[in-house]
Amino acid sequence: MSKIKVLLWDLDDTLIDFKKAEKAALKSLFLDFGLGECTASMIEEYSAINESYWQKLERKELTKSEILIKRFCDFFRLHGIDENLAESFNEAYQLRLGDTIVYRDDALEILKKIKGKLIQCITTNGTLTAQTKKLERSHIGELVDHIYISQVVGYEKPDTRFFDKVFEDLDASKDEIMIIGDSLSSDMHGGIDSGIITCFYDPNDKGTDLAIDHHIKDLHEVLDIIDI
Repeated sequence: MSKIKVLLWDLDDTLIDFKKAEKAALKSLFLDFGLGECTASMIEEYSAINESYWQKLERKELTKSEILIKRFCDFFRLHGIDENLAESFNEAYQLRLGDTIVYRDDALEILKKIKGKLIQCITTNGTLTAQTKKLERSHIGELVDHIYISQVVGYEKPDTRFFDKVFEDLDASKDEIMIIGDSLSSDMHGGIDSGIITCFYDPNDKGTDLAIDHHIKDLHEVLDIIDI
């Protein structure tokens, strides 16, 4: 195998903790919208609904604009909240998600250590509004060479056309490119289908039967894989 020259980093729940940002955003916006307390059980309900909708997006069953509103319609319906609030709530939610930045496994320091030695890219399915704010506030955007947000690219991971757009900018062969991410459906399937090296970030030890190249529980392990 050729030496790895390019890292494709997923953002949410790989470099930064999405669940903590999601929780903080929901709790604060419920108060802002006068909806009372968003309890822990409600957050778990929303998170499950949200995940199911993103999976529909990956399967091309719905568009991104559809899932962003429908997830809140479903959630609000469960709790007797006016579904007409879904659109304005979602707009506020996109910005609020970037207010809470919690790094996974010293992610920022790891990126700093790699900077200048390998090409580093962000590859994310999140929205342009949310991801732009996260990348600015986390300072991750300053440390990477390229940023690929699906809403801009025009395709969602795991679609190979998303990765084809990424490859256009990289002076590297596929056996020199590694994707690191927590999602089996978008990151690992996308990496496998595109013929690049795959690194499954699995801090909760969920496991997988997929034929991945590397299986890690801590982002520090990436440093061992790339040998710097």
